[in-house]
Amino acid sequence: MFRLADDPRVYLHRDPIDFRAGISSLAILVEQSMGLSPFARAFFVFCNCRRTRMKLLFFERSGFVFVLKALSEDPFRWPRREAPVVTLDTEQLRWLLDGIDLDAMVRHPVRQYEFAEARPNWCREWSK
Repeated sequence: MFRLADDPRVYLHRDPIDFRAGISSLAILVEQSMGLSPFARAFFVFCNCRRTRMKLLFFERSGFVFVLKALSEDPFRWPRREAPVVTLDTEQLRWLLDGIDLDAMVRHPVRQYEFAEARPNWCREWSK
């Protein structure tokens, strides 16, 4: 059984594909169209034209694993980015599988601090 907890890379093929493609066709697409190795420690994600189906392909130890998720009502919120290959992390893949629009999500910026500050005076009033 596969797990998404190992933090592999996630690559989305931004353009829709012919959904009749199987494991061999998708592995060739990863090599030729995406310029990546299908044997890398990564998930390769594809969708159909209507964005109602998603395929995941990855190689695990002794062979390829092929996963299909099909929606009956709403489409997946596919990222609207210009790059032909979109790189995500596993958390973003989970969000995408849950129907969350990744382009609408805004995170706080990463901060780097030199030292910890004491709490300002107004914080002491709230902690009473």
